[in-house]
Amino acid sequence: MTRAQGPTVRRRRLAAELRRLREAAELTIDEVGEKLECSASKISRIETGHVGVTPRDARDLLELYGLGGDERDALVQLAREARKRGWWHAYNEVFTGAFVGLEADASSLRAFQALLVPGLLQTERYTRTVIRAMRPDAEEAEIQRRVAARKARQQLLADPAPPEYWAVIDEAVLHRMVGGPDVLAEQLEQLLVLAELPHVTIQVVPFSAGAHPGMEGPFLILGFPEQADPDVVYVDSTSGGSYLEMPDDVRRYSLMFDHLRAAALKPDDTIDVIAAAVRRVSAIGGETRSRDSVDSAGHRA
Repeated sequence: MTRAQGPTVRRRRLAAELRRLREAAELTIDEVGEKLECSASKISRIETGHVGVTPRDARDLLELYGLGGDERDALVQLAREARKRGWWHAYNEVFTGAFVGLEADASSLRAFQALLVPGLLQTERYTRTVIRAMRPDAEEAEIQRRVAARKARQQLLADPAPPEYWAVIDEAVLHRMVGGPDVLAEQLEQLLVLAELPHVTIQVVPFSAGAHPGMEGPFLILGFPEQADPDVVYVDSTSGGSYLEMPDDVRRYSLMFDHLRAAALKPDDTIDVIAAAVRRVSAIGGETRSRDSVDSAGHRA
């Protein structure tokens, strides 16, 4: 089943086409702004996909570029479709930029994480712990809102036509005691369940692999079903992340991901390592509960 094209990809495609048509018409952004009596910055934001374009603005731009007939009508219709609101608009205060819209439209997702379980694979308690740690000053209502938004994102993997999801994580993720033994054990068990899905692949880069390309930081490569929509790399950061669309950048990160897959344990071996981590963490949790029980009994005595 083919994934439906969403508004974010439509806007991105329209932006690229408007830029191509302007360049073909040998017009600068300043000249277009002057002819349409609007700011050059508006035209620039439209062409980079940072703002949507109304059907009326699209029609004016296309007429200026000399495009008419069915081709113009098709692009004006694309502008209408690009203005539709996705589910993520209900979480505007949580999701900024185009990331979630692009993720929702992608046919393939290749993720690397060195510190944490990737967001689409997290349990609710793990997510809550991570958000609380990253936003120590946040009110409980904000934490709950962000957890709900993460859960909504995760429905992507349960979609009737889900993307092919391939996650490579560093072995450190299996050892970092996020939320304590019970939370981590639950999270690791969730990874085992998700790894059974036909469209999900998980690999672990072992400590024995030494230095590897992912040490530069986490990233996500988003692939799309239509050739007209080139891949995008999202490089995560605490300040919000950045998008890389230039072919050289996408090739570089694709090569990095290939090297990471080669350095990582095979998927079946990864399952064994995660299962062993579940047993190890569960044992730690059992020992902790035993000590707490003894301490409690001692206090009661």
